[in-house]
Amino acid sequence: MASSFAPPKLADFILTERLGSGTYATVYKAYRKGDNREVVAVKVVGKKSLNKVSMENLLTEIEILKTVRHPHIVQLKDFQWDSENIYLILEWCSGGDLSRFIHSRRMLPERVARLFLQQIACALQFLHNHNISHLDLKPQNILLSGSVLKLADFGFASYMSPWDEQSALRGSPLYMAPEMVCRRQYDSRVDLWSVGVILYETLFGRAPFASRSYAELEEKIRSDKPIEKDLVLKAVQKDQEGDRSAALSLYCSALEHFVPAIHYETDRLRKDALRQKVSQYVSRAEELKALVSADNSLCFEQFKSTRDILREMSRDQPRVLAALELASTAIAMEENGIEDHDTLALYQQSLGELLLALAAEAQGRRRELLHGEIKSLMTRAEYLKEQIKMLETQKDVSMDREPLSESVRSSCCVQ
Repeated sequence: MASSFAPPKLADFILTERLGSGTYATVYKAYRKGDNREVVAVKVVGKKSLNKVSMENLLTEIEILKTVRHPHIVQLKDFQWDSENIYLILEWCSGGDLSRFIHSRRMLPERVARLFLQQIACALQFLHNHNISHLDLKPQNILLSGSVLKLADFGFASYMSPWDEQSALRGSPLYMAPEMVCRRQYDSRVDLWSVGVILYETLFGRAPFASRSYAELEEKIRSDKPIEKDLVLKAVQKDQEGDRSAALSLYCSALEHFVPAIHYETDRLRKDALRQKVSQYVSRAEELKALVSADNSLCFEQFKSTRDILREMSRDQPRVLAALELASTAIAMEENGIEDHDTLALYQQSLGELLLALAAEAQGRRRELLHGEIKSLMTRAEYLKEQIKMLETQKDVSMDREPLSESVRSSCCVQ
């Protein structure tokens, strides 16, 4: 491997922080020597780590990056070599990669996902117009510079015309198209599958076929069962078993998948059919919501007396009393029909304080009451989350996704 404990020496540049490393290369942050101190990224590839195939891949990567210029493709500024390494001097992208960006936020709002998708589509259309396929599109290979995305790491890229086919296994399994995973002939359209997986991950915080092993991944990809359909079937099963709370949660999860599907469906008939189906699921979820609410009311009534006892026993604990007061305010707001993020925030604030108190509380009756109160409030908070999710889903179902402007359609549409 190219990586070592000390960065290698490179004429005209000072290599500093190591940003990441792979099988063949290590990437460093670097500064150009001189007055302007330009910041760049330097990809260091150890010559000894290269075999014939990886050397050909590297030469193709250099050739492609020296040829293409596009606002959403990372720029190769120069490349150098010495007796030990080959150096690719690349444009610096200060925002890190898309994978870290997604995971730091768990999932992205639809408007942000839409903006990112447009940028990826523009870059991909440009590449395909030049008969170039990336073949390793994934969030880790997409960099951010402010709000601008840039495709990077062309180590598996290949020159492929629309009618060319290949069979070599390239890329990362989680983002591979089924024909690649199943070791069949494939063409440049496999990049479109990867874009779809990336879009799903931006919206839901995880890849659609996340698996614990390659065998499990292959089985999921070979399956023709839609993800949202699987969730609905599980919801119906829980519904039939009488587990109303679990069924409601699963219906809400399924609806989270269905709503973006409605927004991104372009065929009017299919969009209407999806909206009708989702309306049916929303109606059933509303029925379950009423039943679960009735079940929970009986449960919550049992804790009123114990909450009063806990309040009496906590007169010497002002933070516990304040937290219980926050909880009472949240409960009152919820019972008055205020089921919003402000009410949820009160529950969360109260629970934060009570959990700290529980950690410091010695064994005894007060600890038991405190534990019971926390469980009760957590149940309420989780239930409220489902209500909020349901209301937001209903709002989304009733709204058509605003169409992209004609200029964006013409310049960013992937053929």
